[in-house]
Amino acid sequence: MTISMYEAAVPVFSARLKALSNVLDIAEQNALDRKIDPQVFLTSRLAPDMYALTRQVQIATDHAKGAPSRLAGREVPKYEDNEASFADLQARIAKTVDHLATFSAADMDGSDDRVLELKLGQREFSMTGMQYLLHLAMPNFYFHVTTAYDILRHNGVPLSKATFMGSR
Repeated sequence: MTISMYEAAVPVFSARLKALSNVLDIAEQNALDRKIDPQVFLTSRLAPDMYALTRQVQIATDHAKGAPSRLAGREVPKYEDNEASFADLQARIAKTVDHLATFSAADMDGSDDRVLELKLGQREFSMTGMQYLLHLAMPNFYFHVTTAYDILRHNGVPLSKATFMGSR
């Protein structure tokens, strides 16, 4: 049995983003309960050379919107990266989930073998859709979602693996 590129991407990105939204809800409430300025969480990072929480969420959504768009041969939506609050991050996640809902399996049929030419930052890549999804987009997406979770856990937000997985 094979799995389609659509099934490997769109439902996975959607589910993880919904779980991330829940994580951010818990963090925002925790900041309120503990009387912590939400900016403390939004600007926190795990190490000096790592991005802060806000940027982690931005990059995670970039991969979630970019991968299906590229695989379907569509233009990747551009976001301004100007989020400054939990509400802004929630709106960005919702916009990304809405974008993901515009794809069907037929949109991505045949993208596993199609060669994609990518320019990410200063680097240029040429790889098949399957390589791109499994070896670039998904690992990067999970890295940034996990790092966002870890930043909040490190700051004392009461999160669990079940919350990360979206089952709470």
